Amino acid sequence: MPAFASKACPTLDGADIAVEICPMSQISSVIPVRFFLNGQMREATVSPMRTVLEWLRENARLSGTKEGCAEGDCGACSILVGEVVDETVRYHAANSCILTMGQIDGRVLLTVEGLGGTHPVQTAMAANGSSQCGFCTPGIVMSLVGLADRRINPDESAIHDALAGNLCRCTGYRPIVEAGMKSAAAGVAAPRPDTLALTGLRAASLVRSEGTEFHQPSSLAELLALRTARPGAVLLAGGTDLGVSIADYHGDWSEVISTARVAELRAIEETDDSIRFGAAATWEEVLERVAGLYPSLAILIRRFGSTQIRSMGTIGGNIGTASPIGDGPPALIALGARIALVSPRGTREMPLEDFFLGYRKTELKSDEVIGSVSLPKPVNGQEFRVYKVSKRYDQDISTVCGAFSVVMRDRIVSEARIAFGGMAATPKRCGPAEAAIIGTPLDEAAVRAASEAIASHFQPLSDWRGGAAYRSRVAANLADRFRRDIAGETVEVMAL
Repeated sequence: MPAFASKACPTLDGADIAVEICPMSQISSVIPVRFFLNGQMREATVSPMRTVLEWLRENARLSGTKEGCAEGDCGACSILVGEVVDETVRYHAANSCILTMGQIDGRVLLTVEGLGGTHPVQTAMAANGSSQCGFCTPGIVMSLVGLADRRINPDESAIHDALAGNLCRCTGYRPIVEAGMKSAAAGVAAPRPDTLALTGLRAASLVRSEGTEFHQPSSLAELLALRTARPGAVLLAGGTDLGVSIADYHGDWSEVISTARVAELRAIEETDDSIRFGAAATWEEVLERVAGLYPSLAILIRRFGSTQIRSMGTIGGNIGTASPIGDGPPALIALGARIALVSPRGTREMPLEDFFLGYRKTELKSDEVIGSVSLPKPVNGQEFRVYKVSKRYDQDISTVCGAFSVVMRDRIVSEARIAFGGMAATPKRCGPAEAAIIGTPLDEAAVRAASEAIASHFQPLSDWRGGAAYRSRVAANLADRFRRDIAGETVEVMAL
């Protein structure tokens, strides 16, 4: 057999490491996806970009998992996905309609059939009259089982949060929430395979079938080497955005590089004054770290992603799509976040606002990946709020997202950062509005000047979510809402 090709690539700290990339000629024609499903080891020789929902229904004949929206919104397709950590399986809920087969390689899956019909959640749902047509019920059951598995005695707000990604059009949520309270209080764990049965269950570095290759590097050096050797490959993070194009618009790619298992990109490092999130850190992991630091940011994260989405979607992926209406960037920009871009040439850092160049255009070069996002911790006198305006409170795309951060010294604004999404081709700061309030006590006159600056600084577009005039008016009014909030005149609505 010919020698492997070798390449030296740097880690985040700049150290070089040799990485071997196997030539195409040495790759087996088929490398199946291996995973544990409902207590049994399975192999699937299918395209790694086939959705898990399609495979469950059409190949495994497990029709309890339903297809509703095919976009990760309705939750009818919810399943539990587990990873083996410290010799136990840790589950999280996921939308199987936008999850690909390559993403479950080396993982543990649990569908409603795996509950056996006797799980306390199922019993409580039946006894409480919590189902009518039943189409959405399996997904609701799986979301509640996931909550019961990870949390004992959850309060009602936790039940609502767990169900935020599950739609029901028949029963109404009150009996469902009641069933969730009754069953989750018992803290009954989800079924798990015996640890011995999972021996040897590991993610392969490559899955290949039906003309599609799915690479799963485990280190940053491997990722960069693949990025250089396969410049045309699609980078896949959590897949909550790209997965929609696969399921809904039948997008397909012949070569994919997943970042989900890259150790350096999954790392979260905390210091006295900041938190550095690896680009592949999920929003659920981000939420756990920021909830006590920035409560308003925690509310935003819960609103723009259900439990199923937060457990898959990543902070780097949300930034990398460069959407002008992405919810994460405005808040992160207002908080002074910095982004690190890594390539074989080294690492470069910049303020997050400088990363966005134009509509869907960024500073990211063809051989670079997003390495991490660093978020400063609050300082004394800092006030932060982020407001999302959308047609639906939960799991909806923003019409306008405004984020405000000020530092008050002796009741005078000494520092200000104001950023918006949905108001331009990129997430963008509003320098004139910041200047209008610095050096003031943030009174009505100062906020009026800031509002006028916001209205004149942006030229938003009109679309079906809102007209340009509406967006300008809303964005300007958010400045006054911020003033009233920090003055104690209003109470920010908490996400249930």
